[in-house]
Amino acid sequence: MGAGAIGCWLGGRLAASGAEVVLVGRARLRDEVAAHGLTLTEIDGTTTRVAPAAVTCATDPSAVADCAVVLVAVKSGQTREAAVSLASVVGDHALVVSMQNGVRNADVIRDALPGRVVLGGIVGFNVRSLGEGAFRRATSGPLVIEAHDDPRLVELAALLRAGGFDLELAPDIRAVQWSKLVMNLNNAISALSDRPTRELIFSPGYRRVLRALMRESIDVLRAADVKPGRLGVLPVTIFPAVLSLPTPLLRLVARAQLKIDPEARSSMWEDISRGRPTEVDELNGEIVRLAASCGATAPLNARIVALVREAEARGEGSPKMTPRELSSAIGISP
Repeated sequence: MGAGAIGCWLGGRLAASGAEVVLVGRARLRDEVAAHGLTLTEIDGTTTRVAPAAVTCATDPSAVADCAVVLVAVKSGQTREAAVSLASVVGDHALVVSMQNGVRNADVIRDALPGRVVLGGIVGFNVRSLGEGAFRRATSGPLVIEAHDDPRLVELAALLRAGGFDLELAPDIRAVQWSKLVMNLNNAISALSDRPTRELIFSPGYRRVLRALMRESIDVLRAADVKPGRLGVLPVTIFPAVLSLPTPLLRLVARAQLKIDPEARSSMWEDISRGRPTEVDELNGEIVRLAASCGATAPLNARIVALVREAEARGEGSPKMTPRELSSAIGISP
C-alpha cells in the first residue's frame, strides 16, 4: 500500500521470490509496470527483473482485500487517509506492517484498524526511482519489524529473507525507530542542498550541519529519557563523535556502517524536487515535539523544519544551499 520506490522494491523482491504481490500506487506506476515490469538493481549492480504478469498493480486500495499481509509504505502525511481506506477493505485475517519513516505511523494505523494486528517496521536503506519500472538500492541496511507471535509474521519473515533481505525482528521497535529517525536527519540537508548523500557525509561543511542536528537530537532524547536502540554496527549516540573525525578516517569507519551509492539522495530531496509534501514534520519536527514535551529545546531542528517548509511553499525545487548558507540559516558557525 503506497508503491513508490520503497514499496516497489519490497513488493518486487517478494514477487521475485515467489510471493503473490499486489502493488497499490499511482496510475503512473501501474502503466510503467504494465509496460516494463520491475527492474531492481542492488548497489553492487546485481539486477533482478520482475515480469509485468508477476505482480498485480492497482490504484484502488480494495485490491488488497484478500491479502494476508499488507505492507504500508505511503508517506507519513498520508498514513491516516491510507489507514481509513484500508479499514473498509482489509479483513481481520490480515497482518498490517508499517514500513515507514517516523515513530507514530503504526499507532495511527492501529487507531483506524481496531482488532487487527498492526506492527511497526523500518526500512534501513534508501531506494532511487529511475523511471520505467526501474529502481536502484542506494544504501545498505536491514529491514526491522516489530516482534510478535502472530504466525503470519513467521511466514512474512521467511519470504523476506528468501527475497534477499537482512531482516531483524525487534522486541522494542520504538527504540529502533528513534535511531532511524536520528539517522534520517540528513534527509532535510539533502533536500535543502540538492547534494548526494555521500557528499553530505564527507563534505566538512555539510557534515558540520548534520553533526549539530544529531547532537541536538540526541540531547533531546536524553532529556526525554528515550533510549534509542541499535540499528547497524554503531550506536546512533556516537554518530556526532564519528562525524567529528577527519574525512579520511571517517571514510574508513563509514565502510563498516553502510554502503552508499554515489548518486544516493534522500526521499525528502525527491519530494522537494517533485513539488510534493515532505516528511520533515515526522523527522526533524518529531525532535522539536519531543523537546517541547520534556521542557527541552531544539532550535536547530526547528529552523530546519522552517527552511523545508519555505522550500515546499515556493515549489521551485531545492534551494541548493551551500554549507555556509545552511550553517548561517540555522545559526551555527560555518
